[in-house]
Amino acid sequence: MKKILRLVLLSLLFNWYSTIDLAATSNQIDVVKIENFIINPITANFIIKAIDTAEKNQAPCLIIQLDTPGGLLESTRDVVKKILNSDIPIITYVSPSGSHAASAGVFITYASHIAAMAPSTTIGSAHPIEIGLKSPFSKKEENTKQDDQDILTNKITNDLLAWIEGIARQRQRNVEWVKRAITESVSLTATEAVEQKIVNFLAKDINELLNKIDGKSVETISGPKTISIKGAFLNYVNLTERDKILNTIANPNISYILMLLGIIGLIFEFSTPGIGFSGIAGIICILLALYSFQILSVNYAGLALVAVAFILFVAEALTPGFGLLALGGIISFILGSLMLFKSSFPFLRVSLSIIIAAVITTAAITIFFVAKAIKIHRSKIKTGKEGLIGETAIALNDFDKKGKVFCHGEIWTAYNTRNDTIKKDQEVKIIKVDGLKLWVEKVEFEK
Repeated sequence: MKKILRLVLLSLLFNWYSTIDLAATSNQIDVVKIENFIINPITANFIIKAIDTAEKNQAPCLIIQLDTPGGLLESTRDVVKKILNSDIPIITYVSPSGSHAASAGVFITYASHIAAMAPSTTIGSAHPIEIGLKSPFSKKEENTKQDDQDILTNKITNDLLAWIEGIARQRQRNVEWVKRAITESVSLTATEAVEQKIVNFLAKDINELLNKIDGKSVETISGPKTISIKGAFLNYVNLTERDKILNTIANPNISYILMLLGIIGLIFEFSTPGIGFSGIAGIICILLALYSFQILSVNYAGLALVAVAFILFVAEALTPGFGLLALGGIISFILGSLMLFKSSFPFLRVSLSIIIAAVITTAAITIFFVAKAIKIHRSKIKTGKEGLIGETAIALNDFDKKGKVFCHGEIWTAYNTRNDTIKKDQEVKIIKVDGLKLWVEKVEFEK
């Protein structure tokens, strides 16, 4: 009986502690920090997981502390969709001072239940081309490609206008301004954003934000919710080290450099015998670059031009010329690098300074490696038994067919390839090597 009572008491204590833990968890407010990150599949997944966790814990709300230059359209749609269908209030806070919510940041801010900005922050510039738009018309003929691209852009723009208008009306935000942000890429300061009903209020820091949202009632997907921060504590959520690394790789400049390092590594590997570090490192760099290309908006015509450039560099090393192939490779390399990523935003393109440095360095290294490898393959073998062919030896005795010769500090059995007599101390030339046997002829018979 006593054992049963103990078990019951332990069960009650366990349930009590569980209730306390749940209560503490429900008072936790997660602050998701997007600090100058591009909205791409990595950061989008990070935000979506944070919302899922907050919903599971029935948190009072979730705060997205936003500072972004923009991002990819599909990733932005995923985040906005998650916010619109959230069971808990989502607050977007453009902070700290000096931050901006551009491009994708505008859509995330508009979709949030409550939006706030810190002083000296900005919002705006949401044209769809700046959000990593991919065009299926990259293989069109040159004379029609621009017209087709304009048609595509207009279709996407009209779709975004309809999409954001619905969001703006649902959240009771300024409809006309956000349309101009998409069509004209206009921007506003934090004060102007409040005046024009783009965001709800200003907040100089996170504490002021919490005071202003306390008691606010918002409409979530599951019904009206009132935000209560009484007894709540903040939990800052940052990208994991893994996500930070993947997000760094997704940078156009980094992916571009990884691609070049991978190609150079493979060229060096193929130009030298055996399997070494350069080949393994080259394959890893290529795979990482391909992962990045999968995330970013890659122009395959630009990628093809970079490949052609390497072919021309190899051809330059293979054939003696006046550098015309190398010049063509450099031009192809520069054009391909400029075309590699389709965006007019600097953060979604390769830096021009990196392109110039990469072209010069890569061209020089590729031509040098290939030329060196060709020279080595064409040069006479100087080591091992094969290295004996063509060398001279000294006869140790007179012989017609078989005798002894001295070469490289060793005595060898030698066979005369001519129908003559080789005299002692006479120089002979090695014609063939088979094991420890040499086939020789007198030097005077060499043609």
